[in-house]
Amino acid sequence: MRIFVDGDALPNLLKPIIFRQIDRLHIETFVVSNKHITIGNSKFISYIIVDQGADEADNHIVELVSDGDLVITADIPLADRVIAKVAHAIDHRGELYSIDNIKQYLAVRNLMEMIRESGEMTRGPKPFSQKDAHQFANQLHKFLTKYCKI
Repeated sequence: MRIFVDGDALPNLLKPIIFRQIDRLHIETFVVSNKHITIGNSKFISYIIVDQGADEADNHIVELVSDGDLVITADIPLADRVIAKVAHAIDHRGELYSIDNIKQYLAVRNLMEMIRESGEMTRGPKPFSQKDAHQFANQLHKFLTKYCKI
């Protein structure tokens, strides 16, 4: 299993959490973004900078991801594409997307986008918090325990 991190909107609070797990378990990891970001220096982490563009990082991740890999992303359409390739996706708040729930998340996301496009003002997501980082850390640990035979 490899880990792919959608780095463009990665909260800083998650960087040390992800880094510790990668370094501890020696998991080959790719951080893909359209600008330079770092989660730490490790021989297990490769940084890939893609061209500027809305979906360039997403497209590159989908191109590289394989069956059983893990993608860390808050992008629901990317998570949907990853799951279609029989890989796994966890969002920044610790939600593990699956074949059983991704279509529902995608439908809600698309509905909210249509509402915003019609001119309706909607509240965005609540600010990312330490509690969210804790939930992410718990889900990541649980996932890695199951799939990496910790």
